[in-house]
Amino acid sequence: MFKSPATKASTGPLPLSGLQLPERGQKVLVAVSGGLDSMVLLHALHASAAGQGWKLAVAHFNHRLRGRASDADEACVAKTAAALKLPFYAAEADVKGVAAKERISVEMAARRLRHEFLARTARLHGIHTIAVAHHADDQVELFFLRLLRGAGGTGLGGMQWRSPSPTDERIFLVRPLLEVSKAVLEEFARENRIRYREDATNRLHDFLRNRIRHELLPLLRKKYQPGLNKTVLRSMEIAGAESGLIAELARAWLNRQPFWGAREKKAGSGSGFVQAEFEKLPPAIQRQILVAQTIQLGVTPDFELIESMRLSSHKPVAVNAHMSLSRDVLGKVSQRPLRTATFNETRLVVKLDRPGQTLFDRLKLKWKTGPRRMDNVPGPQAGTEFFDADKLGEEILLRFWKAGDRFQPIGLKSKAKLQDLFTNAKIPRAKRHGLIVGEAAGGIFWVEGLRISETFKITGQTKRVLTWNWQR
Repeated sequence: MFKSPATKASTGPLPLSGLQLPERGQKVLVAVSGGLDSMVLLHALHASAAGQGWKLAVAHFNHRLRGRASDADEACVAKTAAALKLPFYAAEADVKGVAAKERISVEMAARRLRHEFLARTARLHGIHTIAVAHHADDQVELFFLRLLRGAGGTGLGGMQWRSPSPTDERIFLVRPLLEVSKAVLEEFARENRIRYREDATNRLHDFLRNRIRHELLPLLRKKYQPGLNKTVLRSMEIAGAESGLIAELARAWLNRQPFWGAREKKAGSGSGFVQAEFEKLPPAIQRQILVAQTIQLGVTPDFELIESMRLSSHKPVAVNAHMSLSRDVLGKVSQRPLRTATFNETRLVVKLDRPGQTLFDRLKLKWKTGPRRMDNVPGPQAGTEFFDADKLGEEILLRFWKAGDRFQPIGLKSKAKLQDLFTNAKIPRAKRHGLIVGEAAGGIFWVEGLRISETFKITGQTKRVLTWNWQR
């Protein structure tokens, strides 16, 4: 647990304004990558450790993503830990290999492997607190990252000072720098001559978070809101507090504890909640009631799953290949085995030699071909994709997904089973059988709901562009 931002260490000076303090006498495992943020965190905690009675240890995970640079990061952290006379624990893994094998993003694989190592190390040494170096600028980036992905109030509330480890709920992550800006960290590092490693990948624009950091946020600060950090952090605080209240109201309803607006108003009904009133509750509370029960059943909730259950009672919603969830009129969520879906053999041949449109299983499709303008490369548009018309040819086939289909999404070096891609995209099994596939002579060029094909994308050699538009 952390004291309030205004709380000062009882012994010794606080080395960094705004630093949140762990409770006295705790063992703390400090996660240190070697970058600015984590090296400042390590030095700041170490400066107050004696006065607070903390027993610090340093943990470093080598992702092996940058060759010798990754090894140099580890060496830097090990040297710093030795200079501070702190225990040092390290591990490494082939993150890219794991990501490819499990068909997940490198970021997702790195995060999971890193947290598994930290939790494992903490358990081994009897430590229940892991300090990580997230700071105020990370919060702002996270806000826009989640906003662009359609998060609700809980997600937009951002990171908390203290939260369970994603791989072991008995171990807690603490974030001492969460109210400290990047600029303050940089100043602290300069004043105290703290050595750190610069990760060159942080400057690359391949990852959405980096594009938010280097493109979106500077634009917003320059053109729209100079005090962006302050306003966003304030919005996150409001969103987090309000979503927390909604979650408490949902728990109260589930436990049949009375709260405003949900009492049965009929005479003689008594106080407290009646589950038959689920459909009369505000939508926000309905969603949280369903979220809480879904998590209890071991299923990760997403908006489509929760909304499908909220809007219709007794309607099964597939969550994986074997199970579906549904809720009754009382708001109770239950699970049941999923019936095996059958493949739809309907197909339609489409001629692309002239502009046209068609309707295929309630999916309205339009297309047209035109010369590529070298000074005007089409940008992303909702419900529209662009292809190299000559690679597609003049005739394509519309059909449904079938077992054994392979597809190479743009950015991937080789083809993968569509079934695996659906799984990674968390598309329910029942829904997969209703997705439309576009197939040319050279293979599948388009799958409804997924990225376009690497094979048929527009390149510098493209002469004609096919504009492909769809709408359900």
